[in-house]
Amino acid sequence: MNITDVRVRKVAKEGKMKAVVSITIDDEFVVHDIKVIEGEKGLFIAMPSRKATDGDYRDVAHPINSGTRERIQNIILTKYEEVLAAEAE
Repeated sequence: MNITDVRVRKVAKEGKMKAVVSITIDDEFVVHDIKVIEGEKGLFIAMPSRKATDGDYRDVAHPINSGTRERIQNIILTKYEEVLAAEAE
């Protein structure tokens, strides 16, 4: 699996959510609404989710294992930092 495109949309308002991201996998499959969140230990991603009838939120799409999640998170956060750096110039 290769992530072939990452699109970052920064969130204008102040808060913990910093951006919303879409990724394209193998130029064939897109996952929208991945969130970049500022947590106590730094930035992390939250996969797209939907509120269930019991009030809990459940991921709509997510990696099956932690290695894949780390890989996706590293790619997204690297791209997010590039967007921030480009805006600072």
